[in-house]
Amino acid sequence: MNELGDLYQQVILDHNRQPRNFRRLEGAVRRADGHNPLCGDRVTIYVDLDGDRLRDITFEGSGCAISKASASMMTEILKGKTRAEAEELFRIFHRLVTADAPAQAAGDGLGKLVVFSGVREFPVRVKCATLAWHTMRSALQGKSATASTE
Repeated sequence: MNELGDLYQQVILDHNRQPRNFRRLEGAVRRADGHNPLCGDRVTIYVDLDGDRLRDITFEGSGCAISKASASMMTEILKGKTRAEAEELFRIFHRLVTADAPAQAAGDGLGKLVVFSGVREFPVRVKCATLAWHTMRSALQGKSATASTE
């Protein structure tokens, strides 16, 4: 594996072992559950809003390293963003992990989330990487149904 691939793997493993914002958020004004039936990943996203801004965002759940790392890194990048910014980052991230041509993710504000660009080579893993993101959108939209990657 090349140095960049090693770095990507280290970032994902670090966020899996020591996920950031991994806790129930007391007083959350929005909450949504997500499930990836293909591999069994489950996530609950909690959001506290200050007007249109995500004052805080946390998660709980269980799943594979990619799923947990994605949720951890998503909560880090979305904290303090507006709902519109969160929606735009969802769109950019989704394009990063699904597009045939690599996105210019670093320039699109994804920062370390570019580590997930290699996921597009493994369609089954795309669902792991996007579960938390779909669940976050459900929370922001106030949907009560469980978000799914199916």
